[in-house]
Amino acid sequence: MTERLIYRLAWVVAALCVAPIIAATIAALSGDLQTWRDILASVLPRYTWVTLVLVTIVGSGAAVIGTGTAWLVTVYRFPGVRWLEIALALPLAFPAYVLAYAYTSLLDHPGPVQTLLRDVTGWGPRDYWFPEIRSIGGAAMMLVIVFYPYVYLLARASFRQQSSNAFLVARTLGRTPGAAFWRVALPMARPAIVGGTLLVIMETIADYGTVAFFNVQTFATGIYQAWFSLGDRAAAAQLSLCLLSFALLLAGLERAQRGRVRTAGRGGARFEALAKPRLTGVRAWGASALCLVPVLLGFVIPVIMLGMMAIGSGQSLLDPRYLSLMSNSVLLAGVASVLTVVGAILIGFRARTRPGRTSRGLLIGAGLGYAVPGGVIAVGLMVPLAALDNLIDSVMEAQFGIDTGLLITGSIWLMVMAYMARFMAAALNAYDSGMATVPRHYDAIAQSLGQGAPKLLWRVHLPVARTSVLTALLIVFVDVMKELPATLILHPFNFQTLAVQAHRLASDERLAEAAVPSLALVAFGLVPVVLLCRTIGRESAEPGRGAGKQRQGALPLH
Repeated sequence: MTERLIYRLAWVVAALCVAPIIAATIAALSGDLQTWRDILASVLPRYTWVTLVLVTIVGSGAAVIGTGTAWLVTVYRFPGVRWLEIALALPLAFPAYVLAYAYTSLLDHPGPVQTLLRDVTGWGPRDYWFPEIRSIGGAAMMLVIVFYPYVYLLARASFRQQSSNAFLVARTLGRTPGAAFWRVALPMARPAIVGGTLLVIMETIADYGTVAFFNVQTFATGIYQAWFSLGDRAAAAQLSLCLLSFALLLAGLERAQRGRVRTAGRGGARFEALAKPRLTGVRAWGASALCLVPVLLGFVIPVIMLGMMAIGSGQSLLDPRYLSLMSNSVLLAGVASVLTVVGAILIGFRARTRPGRTSRGLLIGAGLGYAVPGGVIAVGLMVPLAALDNLIDSVMEAQFGIDTGLLITGSIWLMVMAYMARFMAAALNAYDSGMATVPRHYDAIAQSLGQGAPKLLWRVHLPVARTSVLTALLIVFVDVMKELPATLILHPFNFQTLAVQAHRLASDERLAEAAVPSLALVAFGLVPVVLLCRTIGRESAEPGRGAGKQRQGALPLH
């Protein structure tokens, strides 16, 4: 492989990542104006209002829980803090829609909570009021519980890297710990907290499984309904353009915040290096309880519920049908993760060896997909490629009498392309975090010894960044396993995955059966979360590493 070929392949990968976004925009702008008028007059106000309400609740809740728990485990010692420090990230292993299945079974009218309430009080079904889980409030609660770890991980890393000098000065001037936190530590960590909150908001607007299951009408559900229920591809594309505009605005804000994180808290000893004060009595157990509640709600209770439901369903993951679903999911995720990480390596290598505006443009273009919901990417791919399939079929039928069928849209390769566009940013971030540890003069030394671009990549960069490459593979693998909107739109009729099976069973109210594939998805999701926590722990334990240089972009979760 020559240097020129590597650079050309990097352009190809970036083009594949940008193509669905451009195609969705063109399809929306070329649609019938009457469709635009109908959307503006009917569904757009409702979708906009519900999406904004959901974003506000989820963003605020995740920011409060993530920041508060990060501060407690970073600064204080209390019972269970070492275990809670890792456990607080575990809810990230759950797909939000799986959590929705578990809590619906727990809190719905026939569930154990309301059944116990009626047994204890003797009330009838209409004698009491109970919060409705299938509502915008229920959907917001599910998303807060699943997504607050984004804020927690970034805020915790920022607090650890802060200089403690300013905080100690505030304490010596008579400020209480609470006042010092509000006046000093919180403003210094604000870029990381805002960045994490923006990630939460982007994941919220991209969510389909949770809001669809709870019948909450957002842009994500509107795109799917317009495509499948109404058969109106123009309306789906135009709704996608509305959502895309909002997502790209958030992506720009997140990128601006990322640049500010590097300068937070330079100079002096870090909080992590100082002796932590030990809380006692009510304050100690109160801190433990505050940190334990999100873990119970986001991991322990759902796992118990799913386990009980799976046992009661009489099904097993060893059943041939589920083995087939697992093999399909693993095959799809394996192919997509390998191709995505290879593409990230090619783009990252070009950006390192040929820095400049062109390389920065490639990085930005290839990474746009992390801000774009899977449904938008699926629509952007399906519209032009379905037309291409039909054109090929009509030409072959007219010229040779051969019915080619769906060559592109009927294969898994269209899904792989969508996953590459959606998750390329995760792979780029993980690879970049590994390459940041390779000094630039290594490249010059290798080139002076006659090592060309291929050998420089193979013999220098990849061996040093192998841990980051493996992390990127694992993260993308699990993200593909959990991705639902793009999979629902693009999967061939004869190719089912665990995510699709769980969604269909839950949509048919067969929650006990949906628990089996859901548990498998959670098991796959645990691996990268534990790996991420261990990585952060190792970096924090190394003295002097990265003080004041926390890289938000290095978080291998988008």
